[in-house]
Amino acid sequence: MTFVSLECVISADNPIRFIDAFVEHIDLKALDFTVRTLKTEGRPSFDTKIFLKLYLYGYLNGLRSSRKLEKECIRNEEIQWLLCGLVPNYHSISDFRKQNPLGLKKLFKLFVSFLKDADLIAGDTIAIDGTKSRAHNSKKANFNQKKIDRHLAYIEEKSQEYLTELEQNDNQENSTNITNIQAKIERLKTNKINYELLAEKLKESGEPQISTTDEDARALLVQGVVVEVSYNIQAAVDNKHNLVVATHTINRNDLNALGAIALEAKENLQVETLTVLVDKGYHNGREIDQCKKNNITTIVAHPTPGRSKESATQPEYLVAQFQYNKSDDTYICPKGETLKTTGRWHKKSGRTEQSGYQFKKYRTPACKECPVKHLCTSRTGGREIDRSEYGDAVEENNKRYQENPKLYRTRQEINEHIFGTIKRQWGYNHTNLTGLEKVNGEHSLIMLVYNIKRAVNILGVPDLIARLKTWKSPYKAKVWLFLKWTCFKLFSSSFGNQFVFAN
Repeated sequence: MTFVSLECVISADNPIRFIDAFVEHIDLKALDFTVRTLKTEGRPSFDTKIFLKLYLYGYLNGLRSSRKLEKECIRNEEIQWLLCGLVPNYHSISDFRKQNPLGLKKLFKLFVSFLKDADLIAGDTIAIDGTKSRAHNSKKANFNQKKIDRHLAYIEEKSQEYLTELEQNDNQENSTNITNIQAKIERLKTNKINYELLAEKLKESGEPQISTTDEDARALLVQGVVVEVSYNIQAAVDNKHNLVVATHTINRNDLNALGAIALEAKENLQVETLTVLVDKGYHNGREIDQCKKNNITTIVAHPTPGRSKESATQPEYLVAQFQYNKSDDTYICPKGETLKTTGRWHKKSGRTEQSGYQFKKYRTPACKECPVKHLCTSRTGGREIDRSEYGDAVEENNKRYQENPKLYRTRQEINEHIFGTIKRQWGYNHTNLTGLEKVNGEHSLIMLVYNIKRAVNILGVPDLIARLKTWKSPYKAKVWLFLKWTCFKLFSSSFGNQFVFAN
């Protein structure tokens, strides 16, 4: 009989050796994973570490399906070595991912801590961006009030048509058409009730839209005018080796997302100050001000001032051309006139209570006799400028953006290729999970795997394992690698000594 040693098959620089060492090194229970305990009766449960190792290996190699992972457990030598020959059922494999979104999120954060201790993360400058991931919810199963009204109007129109046909057939002997029409009318009545219930649910939620397959998914603008029912993956990337230092998933666009991801990055890196580079889609006064208050320096590109076709304002009289004097709280227009404020704060309502803000109005009576008024404004009362409560933070950010063009240009080099790798090369452009919490867990797993693969490419497996052994993890397991040797012996005996594991 031929003896095959899987230790000889698995080379020293194989990434699964680091996956095995990393998972064995940490205490999963302390990270809020659902840890299975041995039962006194029935089949014993699989160790939670088995599922985590399997998913890390699977996502590292483009395998997300629990059924495919189950098959690979039987025929894949690397997984046989990694799992000691165990073959979990696909239901159990799938349940692990659904039940541990919080654990996966904390595991990502822990690995960032390891990368920082391994000197792979600088922790001073990061780039933030987001990308859309298609949700497990079709466009047909996503509704707003306008779409619901359109369906109800169609039902009303068709119902009236069928009733008219029914009336015309009253004096005819052919009853087949009458039966079919009556069945159609009953179906339309049922559909009408369903849409009315959906409209009621939408109103109660206070949201502008609702999804029926995945209630947390939203129709988001992907590019140009293209809309997909999706989630928005936020990622903060360090500029030293382009490693992801913070990530979470939201169901809205980028405009109100900067503060949360920047604060998460600062917390994960455990630093006092941080500089973030962000594109103009994140330019929001409230978010920039929040970063400022938390000692985070923002360099956010400001949107190019636009001018509608109906507006009389010429480029030389846009708000950017007016100079603000902080000392006396006034604006100086391009013609040298002073715009003053009464000091009264006005309320600007947003889609939510949190997105609203306060602002002051600035005017000057000199507009009435200004010879270039027609180039500046179409308002009868003259030019009026609004300044929000976050004006100081926005102006400081805009000044930094103008003074640091070279630094800002590095933003794309830092974070754009990460989403390209994940979505184009690996194919992770969608999620099959439903619910924001579960989707967050899967996307944390994807970013964790990305960091593992990049760290392996930078240092190599042996060096990474060596640093892992000296790493003072706050969640270090009490027993490490002893389980592997026990599994070796069990696996060897269960296969009749066809496979031999070297110590």
